[in-house]
Amino acid sequence: MKLNINNKFTNELPADALDSNETRQVAGAAFSYVNPVKPKKPCLIHVSKELAESVGISLEEIKSDAFLTIFSGKTILEKTKPYAMAYAGHQFGNWAGQLGDGRAITLFEAIHNNRSTMFQLKGAGKTPYSRSGDGLAVLRSSIREHLCSEAMFHLGVPTTRSLALFTSGDMVLRDILYNGNPAYEKGAIVCRTASSFIRFGNFELFASQNDIKNLQLLTDYTIKHYFSEINSVGKEKYLEFFETVADKTREMIVHWQRVGFVHGVMNTDNMSIHGITIDYGPYGWLEDFNPNWTPNTTDNQYKRYRFGNQPQIAQWNLLQLANALFPLIEEAKPLEKILNDFPIKYEVDYIEMMHSKLGFEFSSETSKNIINLLTQNLQLTETDMTIFFRSLSLVSKVDSVENAFEKIGTSFYKLEEVKDSVYDTWMYWFTLYINQLKLENQSDSERKKTMNLVNPKYVLRNYMAQLAIDAADKEDYNLVNELYEMLLKPYNEQKQYEKWFAKRPDWARYKVGCSALSCSS
Repeated sequence: MKLNINNKFTNELPADALDSNETRQVAGAAFSYVNPVKPKKPCLIHVSKELAESVGISLEEIKSDAFLTIFSGKTILEKTKPYAMAYAGHQFGNWAGQLGDGRAITLFEAIHNNRSTMFQLKGAGKTPYSRSGDGLAVLRSSIREHLCSEAMFHLGVPTTRSLALFTSGDMVLRDILYNGNPAYEKGAIVCRTASSFIRFGNFELFASQNDIKNLQLLTDYTIKHYFSEINSVGKEKYLEFFETVADKTREMIVHWQRVGFVHGVMNTDNMSIHGITIDYGPYGWLEDFNPNWTPNTTDNQYKRYRFGNQPQIAQWNLLQLANALFPLIEEAKPLEKILNDFPIKYEVDYIEMMHSKLGFEFSSETSKNIINLLTQNLQLTETDMTIFFRSLSLVSKVDSVENAFEKIGTSFYKLEEVKDSVYDTWMYWFTLYINQLKLENQSDSERKKTMNLVNPKYVLRNYMAQLAIDAADKEDYNLVNELYEMLLKPYNEQKQYEKWFAKRPDWARYKVGCSALSCSS
């Protein structure tokens, strides 16, 4: 297997002075060299062929023993030295100190078609940052990460990607509900990719250690390789870097809200400086439009990372990054301006995004009012977000309000609850909506096409992933393959997958892995 290796991260940034793989505090280093644990009997479960080709790996190479052993961590590619990144972070609003790659090990970086890609294993064993963990991962969480990262990419959401999913042949002990009942599960490994895995927490670590020299080194490195459009110098360079990260983060959050995605663990160590979705743990899609929903059982009490709070958390996380970068800038006001502009810019982007979901070409106070009223209406009864917006494209300018309502009727979990004042509220909303459509220049057919480009028909609902996990536990990977193929084209009708265009079944409402999840993996 021929890959153009270029390990700039380890070549240009400081390494841990110690080479022992023991849990410890690490100072003055951006990473620690560490080799993956060799899996007992790795088996390739699924691979993203399209991603493989895009990073310079041929279909023939995918079938080779070299691909199996290298990307499962069993063998180390010549002239490479795997490593775990050092970073810190705020978790659930509290400073957590040093964190780091506790179960992620970067194998190497490679260049293909002038594009650099990091290849990282998740679940490949203990690192100096594993704290009390074993650094391993189980099949259920690995299937969820593999499918979701690829699903998000094809939805048009900025994200890390997943090259391949392997079982390790080892059993891993996990307490899935953190209730004192651990059990052995099948071990697995995901090979994921990104231009880099640098997080807000990488900068927080050096700032917390008052290591300004390495903070500046890391920031200069990041700008040089990933933000080369920044040509300013001195403090202005770092301000421009921060503003660019803020803009990319905002764009990512708008996409999350567009498709109804809830990350579940928006800690600063899970925030990428590239504005890409990273670390798929207890995530979920809104089954019913509930802005207060979080998929994370750890977050049940305060719901810090609920769907409706994701923009505010992004701004809070950016504040922590600003604090980390402050020693390089030494002026609070310009940083504060960028932070204060974040919600203003977000609101503009959000309104524009919602206009596209509703099929509106023009913005007005009336159209904004329609958006605000819709957000309230969707919460009156359980309403499936994905089905509602996809079905809304069927409404035409000549429909009566009653006919329009019937076209979105399948999005309600209990249609019989939509009566009396609730029904009247919907009739009023559809009156406004149809009147607005009549003001638009687009024909009904044109509007339907444009709406269906931003309102997906298929998303990776938790119950779907759980069905694939249950089958995979029995070594049946057909459903993993089926869901993957469907999620390659989430905006297409794909009649062969029509059964997945459906509300969450009742059996999944409270089932572990379907309604809510823990961070256990």
